[in-house]
Amino acid sequence: MTPGALLVVGEVVTDVVALHEGPLDPHTDTAARIALRPGGAGANAAAWAAAGGARVHLLARVGADSADWHAAQLRAAGVTPHLAVDPEAPTAVVICLVDERAERTLVTDGGAAVRLGPEDWDGTLLAGAARLHLSGYQLLSGPGRRLAALAVPAARAAGVPVSADPASAGFVRRAGPAAVRAALDGVGLLLPNGAEAALLAGAADPAVAAARLSAAHGEAVVTLGAEGALVAVGGRVLAHVPAVAGVAAVDSTGAGDAFTGALLAARLAGADLVEAARAGCRAGAAAVVRVGARPPAAGGGRPGGPVPNGRAAVR
Repeated sequence: MTPGALLVVGEVVTDVVALHEGPLDPHTDTAARIALRPGGAGANAAAWAAAGGARVHLLARVGADSADWHAAQLRAAGVTPHLAVDPEAPTAVVICLVDERAERTLVTDGGAAVRLGPEDWDGTLLAGAARLHLSGYQLLSGPGRRLAALAVPAARAAGVPVSADPASAGFVRRAGPAAVRAALDGVGLLLPNGAEAALLAGAADPAVAAARLSAAHGEAVVTLGAEGALVAVGGRVLAHVPAVAGVAAVDSTGAGDAFTGALLAARLAGADLVEAARAGCRAGAAAVVRVGARPPAAGGGRPGGPVPNGRAAVR
């Protein structure tokens, strides 16, 4: 791995984004604009970190149905993919229902993504890494938690700091906050949104939740959508970073991933946590004004184009 790189362990997803006006009409048709996009919280964060100037590697699991397409999309975004191709499960798919307020509802088929496990871990990926980042979706499955139980201690033993994004309040609720907290043991920087922070900290007040989580992990940044983000260190809230004003949102899918990627890139470049959170807010604002969860492609491939079949493992 390139020295000073960010290693992301996360998921690659095919996003089907449906932008509809007004409420969904049950039992009949609802008109929408529909686009196919590469996605996945881990892959999105990796792409935004690369857009922020970081050297980024991504470990994920995909299906043979779209492995080559996703690898090409990641390379076009400046990310080096390490993709294990699942012999049985297809690539994960998320249907993103986006209303006229740019708020999204996700319908998720985890597919190959939730099968990423210990057999996919390669300790040599940490060689040269400056940070390990875990997408929280991996912590919500048995294989993913077992992988984290290998990767986090290995990173800490190598002196590599570890961060994590809890990923989904709904999945945290179903897995159980206690189980997710146990899986996050050893993480030094936690990046939840307000709902995830409330569940994990047992506190509805975002400031209280941020303080508690930073006491447990060392550092925590809680994102609050249009209200910006709270930065906490060692049990104390240091700053409330405002969101970028005057943004006309189109699609909020991936805004949190953009925040995470940009924040991690800024940290690798030497920014303190408050400065990094400001970079995250700027990236989140850039993400919501376009359809899809990735930054503009750096080249290669056409986002939303046909997904070709492909079976070659990318490692």
